[in-house]
Parts: sequence; structure tokens; C-alpha cells
Amino acid sequence: MNLEIDINIDERYTSVSQKARLLTEKWTHINVLCPGCGGLLEKYPNNRPVADFQCLACLEDFELKATSARIGKSIPDGAYATMMKRLSSNDNPNLFLLQYDSKDWFVSNLLVIPRYYFSPNIIQKRTPLSLTARRAGWTGCNILVGDIPKAGRIPLVVDRVALPQKGVLAAWNKTRFLKEVPNDKSKSWLLKTMSCIDQLGKRRFELKEFYAFELQLRETFPGNQHIREKIRQQLQVLRDKGYLKFLGEGRYELSSTVES
Repeated sequence: MNLEIDINIDERYTSVSQKARLLTEKWTHINVLCPGCGGLLEKYPNNRPVADFQCLACLEDFELKATSARIGKSIPDGAYATMMKRLSSNDNPNLFLLQYDSKDWFVSNLLVIPRYYFSPNIIQKRTPLSLTARRAGWTGCNILVGDIPKAGRIPLVVDRVALPQKGVLAAWNKTRFLKEVPNDKSKSWLLKTMSCIDQLGKRRFELKEFYAFELQLRETFPGNQHIREKIRQQLQVLRDKGYLKFLGEGRYELSSTVES
């Protein structure tokens, strides 16, 4: 993978943001393979409303968001209503997040978030635009990247170093089981449980340690009156899917194929 971005572009493009979008799209098309199967990515025609690329092999769609700033815990997206409709219809593309250095036009970081990691819980509704704005009343949203489990933020480039494709494919396949989980509260619970495991910060943990998240989970799911029972259920699901190993006596361990 060549991390240097070719800055040769048609001179008719004068907008800095438009140039950056075209340059990073071109770089992605030439250098990035599908993280799900290793197939070639084909660029969609410009101004397609949902996605920028499609894998020619597995037909997965991908959207690209590029920035010269650090990729933070929250990134702006489009209309809130459109995003929620895409989630409910399971029409959301996988998301590439690319950070580039505008001084030397080099790719600094690149990660991908599989589409099945998106749930209503990670979509933050922004304040509607004021009545004096050109698009008065329009309501955008933010994607809370920091709330997505680590397993769902798969790195392809880290600090100007491209990672082996084999590792990317393995990371993608570790949690492919989420693809079959309905995009409703059951998925939100599973993803939140995985995020809590991340917060523990260790491979082995005990059920009694996990109960420390009871208040946090109660705030996230205020309608649930049986939080501890739900915790045990979600840990069992993750065990059955191979994400966790049950060691007995309330002790769990992340599978050896899962990064802590």
C-alpha cells in the first residue's frame, strides 16, 4: 500500500474541501482492498447519496470520510432522520475513516467500521439549525465513534504504517456474527456489553467486576428492570459466538482471536 496521496488533480476544482475529497477517494480506490474479503473496490459515480465504493467480490458498500484532523470520539454525519432510516432498513454502508497530513499529503491513519456495528445508541442528534439559517430546521447527527467497541474499529493504517491485509481480514471476521443480529435493542445491548468489556481493560474478568457497570447500563437502557440478568444473558451470547470463553465460577476470558 502506497501511503503517499497523488495530488495531481483537474485544475477546475478550486475548493480545498472538494480537492481533498477527490484526492482521498482516488487514493482509496487505488490502494485499499475490501477489508471483508480482500476484493477490489469499485468507485460509485459522484453524488451517490449512500456510499462511495462497492466491493466487486462480496458487494459490500463503503462510505469514506476523510479529515486532516485527528479522528476523534465523535464525527459529524448527515441528516439525523436519514441516518435513523438507514439503520432501521439495514441500508447503512461500512465506514472508512481516513486521516491525512495536508502538509505532505500522506495517509496517517485509516480504519474501517463494519456496518453491523452501527446502532441507534451511537447516533447523536444535533441541535436543529436556527430559523435564520439557509436550511432552517435541518437536523444533523454525530456518529459516536468512541462508543463503538474496539473490535469494531479495525485499523488498516496506524501512524503512517500499513497493516498486513491478513490481519485486517482476521479482525473483520472475528465479529461477523453481529451481521445476523437484528438492528434493534438486542444489538444495542450486545454492543454496549462489548464496550463495557473494553473498559475493563483486561483479558480475564469476573462477573462481579462486570456488575460495576450496572448503573451505566441502567442509564443507557432505562426501561430494563433486570440489568444483572441481562448482563449474564449478553455474556452468554458472546460466549456462544466465540467472543468470550467461560472459565467457570463467574470468570470469563476474551477469546485469543479478540484484541483486548
